[in-house]
Amino acid sequence: MATLTPSSVSSLRPETLTRKPILCFPSKTLIHLPKSYGFESLSSVVNRKTLTTPPIRSSTTTISESLSTTTAPQTLKSRLKSGETLYGLFLLSFSPTLAEIAGLSGYDFVVIDMEHGHGGISEALSCLHALAAARTPAILRIPDTDAAWAKKALDLGPQGIMFPMIENAKMAKKAVSYCKFPPNGIRGSAHTVVRASDYGIDNGYLSNYEDELLIMCQVESEEGVKKIEDIAAVDGVDCVQMGPLDLSASMGYLWDPGNKKVREMMKTAEKGVLKTTAKGSGGAFLSGFAMPHDRPEEMRSRGYHMISGSVDIGLFRSACVEDVKKFKMEALASDEDEDGIEDSKDEKYWSE
Repeated sequence: MATLTPSSVSSLRPETLTRKPILCFPSKTLIHLPKSYGFESLSSVVNRKTLTTPPIRSSTTTISESLSTTTAPQTLKSRLKSGETLYGLFLLSFSPTLAEIAGLSGYDFVVIDMEHGHGGISEALSCLHALAAARTPAILRIPDTDAAWAKKALDLGPQGIMFPMIENAKMAKKAVSYCKFPPNGIRGSAHTVVRASDYGIDNGYLSNYEDELLIMCQVESEEGVKKIEDIAAVDGVDCVQMGPLDLSASMGYLWDPGNKKVREMMKTAEKGVLKTTAKGSGGAFLSGFAMPHDRPEEMRSRGYHMISGSVDIGLFRSACVEDVKKFKMEALASDEDEDGIEDSKDEKYWSE
């Protein structure tokens, strides 16, 4: 082990000891690269070799004055306004690993489903962290149209929030009010410490959160369809999300969303939403689920701008069932081949 002798210490002259320069910045910014593609089809998205994604949240603080003119990063809301059609996935498993895989696969957004999924706020946060690592925007679907649920969900900092079972304009207005701070709404404020504002580091959060947050109201009953045009016209409602399964149940056709009467009701609802955007100001974008009888490409052609192609559990279930089926079929075929070989040997033996 080396030691320092008096002579060696004296050789360390002050002028030879220099410190590394410290870079000081007056403030910071998060610079994000937006996605360079829009919706085409599931196969075209999966096959892409280069994927760039939009930011989880934008930030208004800057690294230096020279970067203050940087183009604002895109959000789901800004991409919809620019005419893109976005393709996403519902996450019911609350698995951070599956959330990250979904983000890395190229989905434009992932809906973390607290209505039908088993998880709550804590589990949702883990999925948000995973999606942030994959630079994919998250939308939280809360269990009920309730101020307390909305407050806790929004404090986590998702880029969108989805309210279930909205049946009239009054309910839609309440949902919007839960998303905005006073005097524009009744959302409780802890913006100095919650994740939504980067724990208070993003000084511009209060100035921009309304412009960046995507508010989605889900219509999934006959009563809701009757009032859908009024719902879509409510100021602050950015998207109307159709719910074909609950709609079919409300019409007496449980688990039969492909029923002719249900499909006619869906078309009526779609026209009602699209009518509000055709007026040139306000209105809401149309959002929905792809179904076996209603593929994403068909939905896009009818005016949908947000399409959820599947559910993580459904994808995994289908892959598992197919994997087991393939194994058993191959094993059966192998057994039949072996039986044939044994029979031929037996016949040869006895023939001898």
